[in-house]
Amino acid sequence: MALKLTCYGGAETVTGSNFMVEGTRGKILIDCGLEQGRDFVEKDMYAPFPYDVPSIDALVITHAHLDHIGRAPKLVKEGFKGQVFVTPPTKDLMELMLRDTVDILAETSRQHGLPLLYTDEDVTKLMSLVQLVNYHEEREVAPGLSVYLRNTGHILGSASVRVKDEDGTTLALTGDIGNSPSPYLPDWEPIPDADAVLMESVYGDRVNMDKGNRVVLLRDTIKRAVARGGVILIPAFSIERTQLMLYEFSKLMESGELPHIPVFLDSPLAINATEVYEKWGREYFKKEAEDELRQRHDLFKFPFLTMTPSRQDSSKILEAPNPKIIMAGAGMSHGGRIGRWEQKYLPDPSTTLIIVGYQAPGSPGRLLQDGSPHVRLGGEDVRVRAKIETFVGWSAHADRDELLKFAEAALPQSDGRTKNFFVALGEPSAARFLAQRIHDYLGANAIVPIQGDSFEITKEKIARI
Repeated sequence: MALKLTCYGGAETVTGSNFMVEGTRGKILIDCGLEQGRDFVEKDMYAPFPYDVPSIDALVITHAHLDHIGRAPKLVKEGFKGQVFVTPPTKDLMELMLRDTVDILAETSRQHGLPLLYTDEDVTKLMSLVQLVNYHEEREVAPGLSVYLRNTGHILGSASVRVKDEDGTTLALTGDIGNSPSPYLPDWEPIPDADAVLMESVYGDRVNMDKGNRVVLLRDTIKRAVARGGVILIPAFSIERTQLMLYEFSKLMESGELPHIPVFLDSPLAINATEVYEKWGREYFKKEAEDELRQRHDLFKFPFLTMTPSRQDSSKILEAPNPKIIMAGAGMSHGGRIGRWEQKYLPDPSTTLIIVGYQAPGSPGRLLQDGSPHVRLGGEDVRVRAKIETFVGWSAHADRDELLKFAEAALPQSDGRTKNFFVALGEPSAARFLAQRIHDYLGANAIVPIQGDSFEITKEKIARI
């Protein structure tokens, strides 16, 4: 008996996570995400799924980022009737993300003359299928298949998924692995009990040199930007990056290390996501942060912060004098309110744009990061005179060395079995680099799958089908 793994998305690319795991009797899907970052490609979003949707018994979601959940309502629309398994925080964040995305996708459909990918009603149907599963709880989710979730420290509620068939064959899929340690999220947990592990590789070829002094770099960069007298723009991912930045701004301003200038959180999604973090913090944060939360009552808000949920509130930001900080989505500058602010302020040489996360190839954020003198935003060609700062240390992804440490922690200690790894969810060069390091440093077998690849996994070996 064996497990079968098929890579339908997330191979040869960072985004669009979508993996099928089939056992002796059951069939489950791990993640159902959107491709992000590139120019619009109709087939990546609108094409039928390359598998028989009604035959899938269950969908298991690793975490609530759009590249892991963004096509899940479409799955329901095409006939999925199984259950959807998530952690409690992921349920809340997932619903926020998907309902926010409905409007964005509707605009995309209008621009390209296509039918709606899915509607708010499809999101409601999806959420009605959700079943909660906690960390460290073995749960049968399909005939003969059970899952066991562990914290990956990536965002609130993020989990790796260890799948077990009824004969005991096991395969784990990591989703995304966190940039531990975090000020408030627990560190990632190792996976010692899988015959094979499919792991991410976003930063598989890079070392995060800024991690240890990222707060100092942020402080000093903000001080220089304030001295220039301009606007400070931060394209922020609504989940995790925003909360992390707010947490550090709060501490820096409270200590007097940063001047008390206005900070605007101009993203309804990020505002609502921050409330979810506050809701679940006492159960899902690390102990030190839970203690801090009890003392301060709020880790993410401070006197100089203004949240602007409505467009009317957002427009009032213009009235605030410079210098000021505007945090807005989207994190790769490919949508959301940040585009409006970038259109206005990027041509101004006194502006500072701070990039604090991964920028997918082809995204406006990647072009800005690479120093392009022009970028297209909202259908307009925008000249870039602003100062562009990139902070690798704020990524929510583990770097090259941490990923190797994660792989090493998954190696068997006593049973003598050879651990096999699939290296995916990364750009091809990063995935290949990490796979080679796993082979060279750990002596383990590491495969870089391509989209559509299928493998048979047994306790003894892996075979490409």
